[in-house]
This record gives sequence, structure tokens and C-alpha cells, in this order.
Amino acid sequence: MLYDLINELVTLVKTYEKESVHTTHDLNTFRQWLNQQAKNSDLVPEPEWEGKSNGRTADSVINTSLVHLYRYAKLHAKAAIANTSFSTPDDFIYLISLVSFGSMTKTSLIKLNIHEKSAGIQIINRLIKNGLVEQHALDSDKRNKMIHITQKGKQLLDQSMQNIRKASISVTEPLSYSEKMNLISILLKLEKFHQVESNGAF
Repeated sequence: MLYDLINELVTLVKTYEKESVHTTHDLNTFRQWLNQQAKNSDLVPEPEWEGKSNGRTADSVINTSLVHLYRYAKLHAKAAIANTSFSTPDDFIYLISLVSFGSMTKTSLIKLNIHEKSAGIQIINRLIKNGLVEQHALDSDKRNKMIHITQKGKQLLDQSMQNIRKASISVTEPLSYSEKMNLISILLKLEKFHQVESNGAF
């Protein structure tokens, strides 16, 4: 029991170290930060979840929900691309990346979409085979290729965008505008953390 308390205290100190804007760190400053955290938590009542009474943690619930939401989103995305030339949702996600950020190297495109190299190469090769993107060698590095979306790729994406947007709306449908903004802030915070933590892993 005492060990759990110490462990929780260490976790709080680590969070304080990351989030505190104070230039000096002492017990009084930490206590003030802790009080503010308690006030913030009072604004949002702690929800109930399955297994909570048996010790299931908030971290477990969040991880499980994120996995489930990914699978629901994938189901909506698959429905959106039915009867199109897209083989998987990743196909149109790669095309959207090229439209949003412009042509980029094969490596950059794969890293942007958080794929392992082998999986990313497979997607790009499929897009090339279907005439949706094309690749050109860089003058400075013949081994790395620049990926460009083709006119055919743009047309297919334009034709599919209405269904793709509907699929995106379906995933977040029960949320209000305010809830969506809060969720975006939280998700971006998580994503930024993992981008730093996994730097070079993909």
C-alpha cells in the first residue's frame, strides 16, 4: 500500500517536472501545482468504467478505447472506399498526405503516416501500380525517390472525398464542437509525446 503511494507520488513529480512553468522548484511550489491539479480534476467528474472496482486503471481504459476507436474508424473508412479503386484506407490516406503536404520522399511519406518501412513500401508500390502516384529519383540521392500524386490519383480522391468526410464525421458524431476541440488538444498532446519518444523508430 505504501509502495503504491510512493509510486504515485513519483509519477506526480515527473508530471510536475514536465508541465510546471516555475523556474524554482520547492515543496511549496509543488504543493501549489498539486492543488491546481486537484481543482482542474474537480471540473471533470471521474467517470465509471468496467473493471474499475477491481483495480482496472484509467491508462488501461484509454489504451483499450483508442484501439477500439481505431477499429471502428477503419470499418467506416472501408465502407467509404467500397466500389472504388482503393484497396485499403491507407491508400487514400497516403494520397491525402501528398495533397496536403505536397510531393515528398518515399521515406518522409512513410514516416508521416507512422508505418514501418516494409508496410509503407507496399502501399506506395500499390499506388504506383494503380497509376495513382509516380516516383522520380532525386538528383542528390538516387536511392531515395520523390513521390508525386498523379492526375488520376487527384481525380479518384476528389470523387471519394464526400464519402471519406462522412466516414470521419461518423467516428466523432456524438461529440459537440467543444468536446471535439478538447479531444483534439488531448490527442495532439499524446501524439507529440510519442513522436519524440519514438523518434527514429519508424
